[in-house]
Amino acid sequence: MPGDTPVVPAVIVGAGACGLTSAIRLREASIDCLLLERDAVPGGSTALSSGFIPAAETRLQRAFGIQDSKSLFAEDVMKKSHGQAAPHLVQAYMHGVTGAIDTIERLGVKFHILDGFLYPGHRARRMHTTPERTGAALMACLERTAVAQGADVLVESVVRELWLDENDRVLGVGYASPDGTMAYVACEVLILACNGFGGNAAMVRELLPAMADAVFGGHIGNDGSAIAWGKALDAQMADLGGYQGHGSWITPQGALMTWAVMMEGGVQINARGERFHNENLGYSEAATEVLAQPGAIAWNVFDEPVLTLARTFPDYVEAEKAGALRMAEDVLALAALIGCDVATLQGTLNGMAAGVTDSFGRTFKRSLQKPYYAVKVTGALFHTQGGLDIDAECRVLRKDGSPFPNLLAAGGAARGVSGNEVWGYLSGNGLLSAVGGGWVAGATAAAQIQG
Repeated sequence: MPGDTPVVPAVIVGAGACGLTSAIRLREASIDCLLLERDAVPGGSTALSSGFIPAAETRLQRAFGIQDSKSLFAEDVMKKSHGQAAPHLVQAYMHGVTGAIDTIERLGVKFHILDGFLYPGHRARRMHTTPERTGAALMACLERTAVAQGADVLVESVVRELWLDENDRVLGVGYASPDGTMAYVACEVLILACNGFGGNAAMVRELLPAMADAVFGGHIGNDGSAIAWGKALDAQMADLGGYQGHGSWITPQGALMTWAVMMEGGVQINARGERFHNENLGYSEAATEVLAQPGAIAWNVFDEPVLTLARTFPDYVEAEKAGALRMAEDVLALAALIGCDVATLQGTLNGMAAGVTDSFGRTFKRSLQKPYYAVKVTGALFHTQGGLDIDAECRVLRKDGSPFPNLLAAGGAARGVSGNEVWGYLSGNGLLSAVGGGWVAGATAAAQIQG
């Protein structure tokens, strides 16, 4: 590296939820760190999400008397992935995310726990959110906290080069400044908290063919940089077939619609007036189900009580303001809206009586009542869940299984805890990996620097 290169104990590539959480953990240990962020305002995939962080045994859960445990949460993650999730990361992130939530709350961020419903696969109320219930609000809180604790964030700085010596020890990075010139910074530890590859069309087509023509609802900065660096370093990759899809991408408005609508009685109906899957299994695998329907679209159909719930989510409120919601007084009007046969649609609705378990395995609590409400949706890719293989301390692994000396990764840059398939994604796994993984990576970096 250039001889006059400044030195920082820890450099973090990416100031999303993962990078900021790592920075908070490092500053808790009084270690200086620099976050290099490609955008003018830190946001990433988290800012586009609902901002719900799953965590068990937090102070807030105990305060509300919620019966939950890290072991129960871990069981839910493993069950959803059919046992494919990396057990060592599941255990590491269970502990990491709880430590992160409790610390960030202690530092002044106010959290709530979602009430009134459970996301698919969760057996306890464990979704922690800021009062605004948006990913953008969560990001703003994390950035304020990290900066207040003394972390340095350098925006519009795109990392282009990783510098390592002959023993695979990271020396530092080179990054493009806003004016296009290259700048360099040396470090004792490097944390890759940057991105997945959902925004790289060529990689998606190669690794996730089912999503090749799907809408990408994630952050454009997810260009696969971490994987490219890993390949150049001959690092091990894992779970590259894992991703978070979403079967409720509002079209043409372009926004995620909360899956709480499905959990509380809503259904998805295709252009033929038929349901086509068990909506209670999860929104990730619903993406491929919706894309397989005529025109690759479906209608989210629900009634007044569910609409009231949907309107508690700011992202949905904005979509409704943009014209996403349609209302039908009766089955005839709903069939006209969908463009399907009335008798077929009536038969579909008749099969949703209270207590009935349908052919897809869903048991209904009640029937939908007119008037009906509908939102047109398609399937989308939100973010990927595979990447650099890492150990329980978030150290990047070589192909022989040994760790690089001082190269760490978490969040979108690394493998997650969703296994290798779309159906392995448990609601909140993205932020579990980002916040839990970011906390673990920060702790590992602190130990290496202090040691």
